[in-house]
Amino acid sequence: MKKSKFLTSLAVLILLLSFANATMSGPKRPKASKHFVLVHGAGLGAWSWYKIVALMRSSGHNVTALDLGASGINPKQVREVRNLSSYFSPLMEFMVSLPADEKVVLVGHSLGGFAISKAMESFPGKISVAVFVAALMPGQILDAATIYNEASRGSTSQLDNHLTYDNGPTNPPTSIRIGPKYLATDVYQTSPIQDCALATTVVRPFYLYSSDEITKEMVLSRKNYGSVRRTYIVTPEDKVLPKEFQLRMIEKNPPDEVEEIQGSDHMPMSSKPLQLFTHLMRIANK
Repeated sequence: MKKSKFLTSLAVLILLLSFANATMSGPKRPKASKHFVLVHGAGLGAWSWYKIVALMRSSGHNVTALDLGASGINPKQVREVRNLSSYFSPLMEFMVSLPADEKVVLVGHSLGGFAISKAMESFPGKISVAVFVAALMPGQILDAATIYNEASRGSTSQLDNHLTYDNGPTNPPTSIRIGPKYLATDVYQTSPIQDCALATTVVRPFYLYSSDEITKEMVLSRKNYGSVRRTYIVTPEDKVLPKEFQLRMIEKNPPDEVEEIQGSDHMPMSSKPLQLFTHLMRIANK
């Protein structure tokens, strides 16, 4: 039954990608002036950026939306990404593949903030600016493990989110799948119902990493991570990462610039795509 559901979701994604390719094809545009790399949040996938991808490509920019490990149409299963390096590997491999003289605009959403932070530490010379969109943003003062523990505390007990206990019911849960009610009331509450409906069919479980794993993998230095220009985009109607929590990260780990998208839930790429697109263009051109 689970395999059947996964294949159905995979088929939906393939149809969506085929539709996107068909609608965004046309006359060849001039060489893109910017290359945006979009990194999704936990349980989501490259599909969550489809509106932003369409806007960027129609504006003549180059854009890459990645699926992290066991996300979107990535073939790995959640039990195969028990460490962060496996989860981040698609982004790391992509960064390695970039020419040495190419710089990208790296955009991370939600847990994707950790992924782009790791890329900033490993490839600071290949990133012109890093944009944290309602994302986890670690730093020297407020460390990654503390941020992760605070951010994940609420979601594990919410509504119809489903927890898996691979190590037995007396041990902490190992993964979580976001339920449709939680998606509707807390994640996509100001987004079009079509986007929420899409999410309910294609979200996948994501691994719940331990504090030790976060501490081991998220080692960030001022020399590398700290050398990359950072911008944070606040989503004031966010129920997953409340505004107060976002502002605390900003206060403790100050970025170079802060923007805000009024009326946005946790998914500004769905609820306020034009505003997010405008912010990303301005940040990239600065």
